Amino acid sequence: MPHKRQQDLLIPLLTVISDVVAIEASFLFSYWLRFFSALTQYIPISYGLPPLEAYIKSSLVVIPVWCWLFNTRHLYLPRRITSFSDEFFAIVRVVVLGMLVVMAGAFFYRSFSYSRIVFWILGLSAVMFISIGRFILLKFEQRWYAHGNDLKRVIIVGTSSIASKIFRSLSTHRSLGYETLGYCSVQGSTENAMEHIPYLGSIASIPDLIKTQNIDVILIAFSEIEHSHLHDLVRDCQGLNVEMMMVPDILELITSQVQIKHIEGIPFLGIKSPTLSTWNFIVKRTFDLLFASLILLLASPIIFLIAILIKLGSMGPIFYLQERVGLDGEVFKVIKFRSMRADAEQSTGPIWSKKDDPRTTQLGRFLRRFSLDELPQLINVIKGDMSIVGPRPERPHFVEKFKNQVPRYLERHRAKTGMTGWAQVNGLRGNASITERTKYDIYYIEHWSLVFDLKIILKTIHTVLFGDDAY
Repeated sequence: MPHKRQQDLLIPLLTVISDVVAIEASFLFSYWLRFFSALTQYIPISYGLPPLEAYIKSSLVVIPVWCWLFNTRHLYLPRRITSFSDEFFAIVRVVVLGMLVVMAGAFFYRSFSYSRIVFWILGLSAVMFISIGRFILLKFEQRWYAHGNDLKRVIIVGTSSIASKIFRSLSTHRSLGYETLGYCSVQGSTENAMEHIPYLGSIASIPDLIKTQNIDVILIAFSEIEHSHLHDLVRDCQGLNVEMMMVPDILELITSQVQIKHIEGIPFLGIKSPTLSTWNFIVKRTFDLLFASLILLLASPIIFLIAILIKLGSMGPIFYLQERVGLDGEVFKVIKFRSMRADAEQSTGPIWSKKDDPRTTQLGRFLRRFSLDELPQLINVIKGDMSIVGPRPERPHFVEKFKNQVPRYLERHRAKTGMTGWAQVNGLRGNASITERTKYDIYYIEHWSLVFDLKIILKTIHTVLFGDDAY
């Protein structure tokens, strides 16, 4: 039976319905909380009980406007392949914008006086109800695809290492919504070019494959020397209804922030800019101070208990001070709870820890599993040596080793190192590839925002609780 091209109607439709119900529920909940709940004992009703009908009519105007705003942010697409933290921050941004629209409308509509308290409740409850609906729907979407429904048929073009990684990722995580049939190569049939991945033919056969196999998506992962074939591939696929996406190579990653700047009428191509503007530096530093101080205060009983257990459990100091390389290559001493024997590196010199490391104490294994050994680094954050979020700091010995082995490795030092980072929440912890870690670190540096930091913090909590790659 021939494959039917997927129109992707179900998930977007359910998402719209979920948002409509959530927004209406927010209006009703806000009205009830303000005028019929125990809140009236603390904030009395001054001007009588307004009719519910007025708020319901308002919701009928607000709902399509908010749905339009969600659509402009591309939040009604299937296969957004997003985490709930990404979804949550997108919801917050749209609701804030939507509330500005609501308040502007209420200001100009003089026939009825709306409660400002209801508006405040509406904003908070809308984020809550929409997020709950989206979370449920995200889980449903993953299960829907995992059971083989509405999968898009995919072929991979190229034989680079990233092409192999794409195949493994899509095949392992069917909940992403893709069915990968195999790969095509530039050279034609090359034995063992992509082991354990079905070979479908050369790129010249792709137009026929699109027609006969009803291909929905082509994922291009050319190596640098294969880029010249891209034009021919796009030309050969003209008139065929297929989505094409390409993985950027190192050059494109380096120039992802390219901008044109004019000085006295002379155009300059900017290929590298300061990591943080003055204002962004102030925002990030203020957030670091407030967040680190709050967590240090809340965690002080736990920190005190850990200190006692370390002292009782093994000989040696409570804290472990270790030189690390931070912003602009400056060396500082990171503070950690000691999780290994005091003489752990006496005979080996600087080496990385490994799984089931015999040097780790019994308490240390527990501390490292849940990253509790890193709590004292909050002091480093307050001192200004580190940030809450940033590339993880490395020891001088390894910096000297990697700077000549890993492309752009020293670019990590353009930002303050962090207690957690974009690489860590994407599974690159422990003995993960330094090259891959560096790519994620540089991406974070070049795309920093406060929302990005908040998203990484939320992902860190999930990783600490449910991850199994910390040791």
